[in-house]
Amino acid sequence: MTDMSGTAPSILLVDDEASILSSLRRLLRPSGYTIHLAESGKAGLEVLEREHVDVVVSDMRMPEMDGAQFLEHVRNRWPGIVRLLLTGYADIGSTIDAINRGQIYRYISKPWDDNDLMLILRDALERRRLQSENERLQALTQAQNAELKELNSGLEQKVQERTRELEQANASLKVANERQKQNFLVSIKTFSGLMELRSGGVAGHARRVADQARKLAAHLGVDAKNQQDIFLAGLLHDIGKIGFSDAMLAKPVARMNGEEMGLYRKHALAGESALMPLDELKGAAHLIRAHHERFDGQGFPDGLQGLAIPLGARILSVVNDYDGLQIGTLADKLLNRDEALAMLVRSRGKRYDPQVVDAFVELLGGVAQEPPSRDVAVAAADLQPGMVLARDLVGRDGALLLAADYVLDESLVRQIQNYARREGIALTLQVRGDK
Repeated sequence: MTDMSGTAPSILLVDDEASILSSLRRLLRPSGYTIHLAESGKAGLEVLEREHVDVVVSDMRMPEMDGAQFLEHVRNRWPGIVRLLLTGYADIGSTIDAINRGQIYRYISKPWDDNDLMLILRDALERRRLQSENERLQALTQAQNAELKELNSGLEQKVQERTRELEQANASLKVANERQKQNFLVSIKTFSGLMELRSGGVAGHARRVADQARKLAAHLGVDAKNQQDIFLAGLLHDIGKIGFSDAMLAKPVARMNGEEMGLYRKHALAGESALMPLDELKGAAHLIRAHHERFDGQGFPDGLQGLAIPLGARILSVVNDYDGLQIGTLADKLLNRDEALAMLVRSRGKRYDPQVVDAFVELLGGVAQEPPSRDVAVAAADLQPGMVLARDLVGRDGALLLAADYVLDESLVRQIQNYARREGIALTLQVRGDK
C-alpha cells in the first residue's frame, strides 16, 4: 500500500536506452520527484521490490521483457501503482496489447512534448494520491467498524448494568425522599403540638382541623398537592399567636377587649410572614393569611369577598370555627357537635362559603363514607418492631409524642412501654393492620 503523505512522489522510469532515461530524469528533477531508473523490465521489478513507487513510466520496446509484459507484472503484484507507457506511432498494436494486459492509465507517444508529459505525470500522481487516500479511509473505516462491533457486543450488557444501577439509585432516592417527607411532616406536627402546650384547652385543635380540612378538601375534589397545603395550613394556622400572652391565649375571642382584638386580627399576617421563607410552606402560608376572611367581605386582614378568597382558606375557616366552637376558643359557651354545625349553617353565605358548609355537613352526616379501616388496637406491652402507627400518639397533656405513619423500632417500642409504666396507664395504640 502506498502512502504519499509527507513524502515526495516517487517515479520509476524503465527504458533500455540510457539516453531516454537521462532525458526524462533531467526533465523531472526540478519538480522534486524521487526518481528511480531501470534499463530493463527485470531491473524495474527489482526496484519495485525494495522501493516505494507511485508511478511507473515504461518504454514499450525492450529486449527479453517488453513493456506490455513488464506492466502486466506490475499490475498483478502492485495494483495500486499508476502505470504509463512510452510508445511510438508504429507500435499501435503493441500499445493495445499493453493496455489490455497491463491496464495502463495513459500512454505517451514518442517523441513526447515536455509540457504534455508533465501534465500527464501530474494527473497520474493525483490519481495515485486519491487512490492512497481512499485506501487509507477504507482501512480507517474497517478499523472503526471493528471497534464499533466490539463496543456494540458489550453495549447491551453495559446498558443493563447501568439500568440496574440507576434503578437501585432511584429506589434509594425514593426511600430517602419518603423518609424526608415523613420527617418534615413529623416536625410540623411536633411544632404544632408545642404551640398548643401553652394552653391545655386547645390541645389537639390543630391536628383535628388539619385532618378534617384535608378530608373536606378531598370531598370537594381538591387535587393532592392542594390537599397537602391545606393540611399543613391546618396544622400551623395558629402559628401567628406564638407571641400572645398566656392570658390572651386562654381568653375566648368573644371576650377580648379592643387592644387584644387588634392584636388578634394580626395573627394571620404574622403566621404568613413566619412561613414564607420556607418554599415547602409557601402555599400553606397564603391559606393561613386568608383563613379569617369572610364570604361577605367583612373578614380580615384583606377584606376579601366570595370566591376571591382561596378555596383552601374557605375550607379552613369552616373547619377551624367548627372545632373552636366546641373547645371554647370563640365563645364562653362550649357547643356540642350538632350545635356547632347548626351555627355554621346559620352563617352560610355570610361568614362561610355556602358550598363548603354544605359539603362539610354532608361529610359529617356520613354521606361520604370512608373505606373500612383495617387498623388494629395493640396494647403497649404487645408492640413489635416494624409496626406502623395508624394514628398520632398523644400524651395526657395533648402533646404529640409520635406522629401517624411512624415505623416503630426496638428503641421506640421500649420507650413507649417505659412511658406507659411510668405514667401508670393502660396505653393502647392503633397500628396499621396491613403491616
